Amino acid sequence: MLLTQLSDVTAKDGGTSSGGGGGGTLPPSPATTPFMVPLPVYLPKQPVAALDPAPQETLAPGECGRPKHQRWGDFFPETRKFYEMHVRQDKHSFHPQLPTQNIWGYDGILPGPTFEARYGEPIMVRIYNDLPANSIGFGSPEISTHLHNLHDGSESDGFTGDYYSRTKFGPTMTGPGAYKDHHYINCYAGYDAYHETEGDPREALGTLWYHDHRIDFTGPNVYKGLTGFYLLFDELDSGNENDPNPKALRLPSGVGKYDIPLVFQDKQFDLNGFLFFNQFEVDGILGDKFCVNGKIQPFFQVERRKYRFRLLDGGPSRFYEFYLSYNGVDQPFQYIANDGNLLPAPLTMSKVRLGVAERADIVIDFARYPKGAQLFIVNKLEQVNGRGPSGKILGQGTPILRFDVGDLPASPDNSRVPARLRELPPINLAEVVTTRRFEFANANGGWTVNGKLFDVLTATAKPKRNTAEIWVLKGGGGWSHPVHIHFEEGRILSRNGKPPEPHEAGRKDVYVLGPGHEVHVFLRFRDFEGKYMMHCHNLVHEDHAMMIRWDIVPP
Repeated sequence: MLLTQLSDVTAKDGGTSSGGGGGGTLPPSPATTPFMVPLPVYLPKQPVAALDPAPQETLAPGECGRPKHQRWGDFFPETRKFYEMHVRQDKHSFHPQLPTQNIWGYDGILPGPTFEARYGEPIMVRIYNDLPANSIGFGSPEISTHLHNLHDGSESDGFTGDYYSRTKFGPTMTGPGAYKDHHYINCYAGYDAYHETEGDPREALGTLWYHDHRIDFTGPNVYKGLTGFYLLFDELDSGNENDPNPKALRLPSGVGKYDIPLVFQDKQFDLNGFLFFNQFEVDGILGDKFCVNGKIQPFFQVERRKYRFRLLDGGPSRFYEFYLSYNGVDQPFQYIANDGNLLPAPLTMSKVRLGVAERADIVIDFARYPKGAQLFIVNKLEQVNGRGPSGKILGQGTPILRFDVGDLPASPDNSRVPARLRELPPINLAEVVTTRRFEFANANGGWTVNGKLFDVLTATAKPKRNTAEIWVLKGGGGWSHPVHIHFEEGRILSRNGKPPEPHEAGRKDVYVLGPGHEVHVFLRFRDFEGKYMMHCHNLVHEDHAMMIRWDIVPP
């Protein structure tokens, strides 16, 4: 551990990166043999019968000092499920050729448990902070869990100043506590306009993820393990490929069976094989080991049928461009969702580019390949530093995940990718009451928005509830910034004066700004009030103040 702490000080650029990064002053991580480890795939986390003490609108005994739950009577207790999750330190193996070591995990695992939820069924998740108070190494043992990008009250959003432990609490909290209750309402955005019909399904998300958002320490806390998936279903995307409902899409289904979440994260290890993070690096952290669901270059046994894969760039700073390779030839697949939002129609693609926190759902049909075939997800995007991708696409790239094709499935594959997926809600520019501009830049060695560092107590913007605005996001210098806006999905009106590409034309919550790019986004602010955030999702930029607070205020 001493070597890890010393290397935190001496590292310069976040390390080397095989096949997609560039050289640095750090020695490379110890050698690891690829494709030795099976891909970890979780079945959904199971609810508990009740929480003790019972959740309250204000505070339950022992709970940290959060604001009261909004709209408690509207969504609770008519339909409810309860979950309990413990954030704790535990042992983890990234690879058999590296030492087993401590990580921080939701329920002590990396990634954390996968939630399977449904629109119209609110859940309460009680998240205990059981991390060691006097931890050694990088990270800070207070937590604030953000569910990216649930439409929900700000008190459950995971605001960066809402961190807590048993002895400490953030500047936007009123006291410490052992746990915090998160009321995940699982309603469509714009519920108030459609509540008699339980909302507008055009507003649905499917692939969400949760991670720590503790101010100044989001990067190291997530890097240390605090991330997981939250999947939402409804009548259309029902999670049942045999669904007799004629409205159901019948996409490949069964979370942990044919519906597989994949979080991609690059890591650096010191000479002894322990996880390394340079807390003094302000540009971005690049690793030379590529992990999928917490394992270095794993393999996954698949049947000869269709699978849905939910790809997430879990950071901290790397962009990816993924290809599906078979015998060295790029293969087509169906691209069905971006940032967790189903597209109006599937796209036949041979590549997926992701900035940090972006998601893409794809469907691969392994029935096209013979038994014994091996396919690879390969990253071909070169990135040598925290500025972002160089723009160069590598000929070979780095294989990150191997698929081993097995037998035909025991049961017929009734899944499909229909020609139409989810209709988009209309954009009504008549709702727009103002246009705001935000420039993301580097000023005097600090990361700024509109020339200012983050102020956790002051709202930069105060949109009114039930209005719409256009936010203009501008990138500065030679940097790339994946900008995330909490709370509601937006729609890209234009990128550099042109319409968005087809995969970006749907609903989104991460807007990648290339060097000098300008993106115009249509946003609405419905159903809730309170404090939210916008920030660069390069976690290092975020931790070094490239963030704003914005508040939804009464009409």
